[in-house]
Amino acid sequence: MRACLFVRSGAPAGRCGYPPPAMPTRLTTDPDRAARALAAGRLVAFPTETVYGLGADAESARAVARVFAAKGRPADHPLIVHGADAGVLERYGRDAPGVARTLADALWPGPLTLLVRRGPGVDPAATGGRDTVGLRVPAHPLALAMLARFGRGVAAPSANRFGRTSPTTAAHVEDDLGDAVDVVLDGGPSAVGVESTILDLTGPAPVLLRSGGVPLEALRELVGADVRRGEGGPARAPGMLEAHYAPRARVEVHADAAAAARAAAAHAARGARVAVLGHVPDVPGTVTLRPADGAAGYARDLYRMLREADRRGADVVVAVPPPPAGLGLAVADRLRRAAAAG
Repeated sequence: MRACLFVRSGAPAGRCGYPPPAMPTRLTTDPDRAARALAAGRLVAFPTETVYGLGADAESARAVARVFAAKGRPADHPLIVHGADAGVLERYGRDAPGVARTLADALWPGPLTLLVRRGPGVDPAATGGRDTVGLRVPAHPLALAMLARFGRGVAAPSANRFGRTSPTTAAHVEDDLGDAVDVVLDGGPSAVGVESTILDLTGPAPVLLRSGGVPLEALRELVGADVRRGEGGPARAPGMLEAHYAPRARVEVHADAAAAARAAAAHAARGARVAVLGHVPDVPGTVTLRPADGAAGYARDLYRMLREADRRGADVVVAVPPPPAGLGLAVADRLRRAAAAG
């Protein structure tokens, strides 16, 4: 071994007085690196227009099992398989009705997941053992580049601990999952901010299982028939649990600003730390977190505001959702499920 000729005064400990080499970071903007990690059976958090996903090779039982372990997700809760283009329907689905192609042509890439019969290509572990599979093509350039380079489907739920608030930035993923993820593909903040709409196409008529980034009104216009809203029950698709998407703080949902202001004042008078979400007048002794205007602005800011309430140590979040139309339906759904967790 060569002797050290120079030792830097005051340098951190390391060979010859130099700092030790830096450890590789999980964070990257390189879709090729993310695709290589997927091919090696590793976990990759990646951006979509909705929220960040925690992805693994959809054809590998071992890789998919790592997703469930990292999230603490029950094994019977299905994942969504993401593809680079509409060919995901033929590769991982079977017997998809003609309306599936109509919707895919109109809305993919985009925040719509289609539930169809599972084909032989996807590992059954990714669907929670069910005979159905949720398929989608995300509308994010880095996600699409990663998927195209990988060449197979990526099974992915949101990149957070099971049941908690979904991540809309790479920093949220790091905060939630840390070393459980091998690579985090950073694509900036999510543009939509709530998860994809899930439409069940396995029955005689389309059924909305989860409201999301594609409004119900747009689906009804395209399908040309009444899209029925699904009932509660077993988790046939992600996000169907009654209690979900929850921050650490307890969440209350109120119908209007006046009711929310009264509730927030009452909680504050009892000594609780209160965060108020929505377009509500300031209440003394509370923190008000206001979203951008409109239902789309509220959706984009929702999870960021819930995380901010936790960061500020709120005991209770008092929320007023936007009107239940367009993306407002998805926001109201997420707040209702977050409240049920308390």
